[in-house]
Amino acid sequence: MSTGIANTAAFLTRPFRGAASARGRTRIPLMVTAVLLAAMFTVGSVRYEGFFSAQVVLNLLIDNAFLLVVAVGVTFVILTGGIDLSVGSMVALSTMLTAWLVEQYDWPLASVVPLVLLVGGAGGALMGWIIHTFEIQPFIVTLAGMFLARGLCYMISTESISINDPATVRIAQMRLYGPEGLFVSLSVIIALVTVATAFVILHHTRFGRNVYALGGNETSARLMGLPVGGTKVAVYAISGLCSALGGLLLTFYMLSGYALHAMGLELDAIAATVIGGTLLTGGSGFVLGTALGVLVLGMIQTVINFQGTLSSWWTRIVIGALLLVFIVLQRLMSGRRPAGE
Repeated sequence: MSTGIANTAAFLTRPFRGAASARGRTRIPLMVTAVLLAAMFTVGSVRYEGFFSAQVVLNLLIDNAFLLVVAVGVTFVILTGGIDLSVGSMVALSTMLTAWLVEQYDWPLASVVPLVLLVGGAGGALMGWIIHTFEIQPFIVTLAGMFLARGLCYMISTESISINDPATVRIAQMRLYGPEGLFVSLSVIIALVTVATAFVILHHTRFGRNVYALGGNETSARLMGLPVGGTKVAVYAISGLCSALGGLLLTFYMLSGYALHAMGLELDAIAATVIGGTLLTGGSGFVLGTALGVLVLGMIQTVINFQGTLSSWWTRIVIGALLLVFIVLQRLMSGRRPAGE
């Protein structure tokens, strides 16, 4: 009798044990990324004088705030199983629009910022609508968006536009100081608020659950009555909005607009997202993992800078190797099945 009850209990709890095991597997790349970041910081602290400093970590955020914001938007898209190749060009377009309007037309920055964000969000929403309505592969649509945005940059100007507007320069040079002289830029605060907002949306709202469901299985999501079309349009709009915001942060960082800004940034954002544990096939990932992925990319560059004898191209080599390792790791994790299933 007791054996029958035990067998029945085991049968009834098997799905829950399987779900728990699946959640555990999805967290493995995230934990690997966290360990890798800690290991790189430890090795750097041992090898290089001055590396072991809280300001070094804060400098990672200062130098990569714009990438962090862009990567957050890309995370939404990849979680649905899509891809957005237009983000780098949208960042460049945002820098060009900002510099052009502020410097050549004397627009106040308070008017330029909403316009730039609107252009980014609307452009992303349009691509999402085309992808859903005409059932075209996201790769093709966003590739077209990439060429379009970059072309618009060259229509504005083929030369770099320097920004001397006092309000923009004041914001760019603003420093927020903490204890012991530690400081961050305003861009870091904006980036961290973006990460926190994305975390709440993805993990504590119905829309976030729809994003994961769509990436897990679009057909099942549609049969469940979830708003597949609206969710697709929304995630690409979010990606476009984050790209525009990232472009504004890059404008503050560079104090210029240039058509060649952010070349290849879309690949850096995708790499950071994947290294952070988000599956390229969608349905699994964490926005906090993306933040860790951005910090890993920044840490690689910092270590190479401290070394001083290595070419900057080593950054690409190491990132490529890490990306390959994490893709293989994701495949191994997704290929396994919990025992007893």
